[in-house]
Amino acid sequence: MQSPASSPEPDHGAPALASVVTDVLDLDAAMASVEARRVRALARVGRLAIMGRAGRPASSREADLALREVASEIGAAEHLSDRTVQAQIRHAMLIAESFPATLDAWQSGALARAHVHVITDIGATLPAERHREFDALAAAEAEGLSPGLLRTRLAALAERLQPTTLTERHRAGRARRNVRVVRGDDGMSDLIATLPTVLAVGIYDRLMQQSRALVDARDARPPVTATRDSGEASRASAGGAPVSDRMPQAPPAPDVRTPDQVRADLLADLLLTAAPLSDPTRDDDGPGTLGAIRARVQVVVPALTMLDPGRENADPAELVGHGPIDAATARRLAESTTRPWDRVITHPITGAVLHVDTYQRTAAIDRYLRARDRHCRWPGCTAPAIRCEVDHTHDHALGGRTETGNLAHLCQRHHTQKQFTAWRVRQREGGVLEWTSPTGRTYVDEPLPYPPAVAFVPGPRRGAPPPHAAPRPSEESPGDG
Repeated sequence: MQSPASSPEPDHGAPALASVVTDVLDLDAAMASVEARRVRALARVGRLAIMGRAGRPASSREADLALREVASEIGAAEHLSDRTVQAQIRHAMLIAESFPATLDAWQSGALARAHVHVITDIGATLPAERHREFDALAAAEAEGLSPGLLRTRLAALAERLQPTTLTERHRAGRARRNVRVVRGDDGMSDLIATLPTVLAVGIYDRLMQQSRALVDARDARPPVTATRDSGEASRASAGGAPVSDRMPQAPPAPDVRTPDQVRADLLADLLLTAAPLSDPTRDDDGPGTLGAIRARVQVVVPALTMLDPGRENADPAELVGHGPIDAATARRLAESTTRPWDRVITHPITGAVLHVDTYQRTAAIDRYLRARDRHCRWPGCTAPAIRCEVDHTHDHALGGRTETGNLAHLCQRHHTQKQFTAWRVRQREGGVLEWTSPTGRTYVDEPLPYPPAVAFVPGPRRGAPPPHAAPRPSEESPGDG
């Protein structure tokens, strides 16, 4: 029952929407706190089980049996599988013992479950003695980022903490490449290929391009009404019944496959026949436009890493939108590609993009924007820039200028959303986009800087003379990106 002193909630317009958004955010924070408290409780259950009834560490077999015992009790009470609960207990112990700063931020409502999963997934790849260091850095880095953007940043951070090089780990990872079939329901199965990331992304990109070409050709084709000649019609008639010289035949069923279904069919065609049989652009017995399509990937290769592979952990090459790749793969791409590489000149301290060495102005703008943005600039979106559209922040039709300070990459989804919803955006100096939601909330998206081309060293010993001041950055000595 509503108290007389309380004011009624708005029931329409922006105030109503703002009130609901506030409720959602408050509930999210409350849920995060409850989820973190449950993790702490499960971790304590696990520790009690492992310590044994006498308060001493149990043997591995006794500890496993004790975990099964408590997991079965909790599972029965919650109507869950004991295996599920046991996995939750082990994961809770990992978070509580190895990622305490992340758990604290989760309980305070600063992080959501998805952020915690990203931090623990990436952090778990590090040696146990590096978990606490990674945890402190990751919890601070996560503030204000979507899980997708956080994963990209933490992947590079984790590389700097790895005791072995990415090349060594990639070599071991390649040994695990495989293809397997997981049987599903209704006569369906999952075909799963574990491949180097560059190959997997390239395969998916080629399928994306081919499916778009097929769908475009399908949609542009006029409807066809098929006919049969009089001989076929006569043979098809029963009992010599008279038929017309041109009997209409039912047109072929329209292609109503979804893009996902088209990609699945193309993959099957390519693997079984080495050519896309469903190519609607072919005019002979060979593959048409779809067969000529090749994959595109966007790779950032720091120049110093190319020259000195030993730097790859500190400044790894990156497959944009997917994380670091080993230096050997990056070098092979650089040596084999026929496309020109863009040299990105960055600030030696901050890593911010200064300029790109190009000649033609229009091409220079596009190359500069790809280098600066690297992905869609909608808050939290990680779609690579090569699959995005260049948008005028201030519409060109309303006087917006075609210059880098008024352009940014947006994927098709978010480009449309900017144009046809109440979201508003303005671009500040340095390519920073300030988005304003329909309820008036502001979200800032900054270009991800390239790693600075400097190494920070410990400060001087007590009593030692202060070091000389670092020279100011100039155009004559830019950093390499």
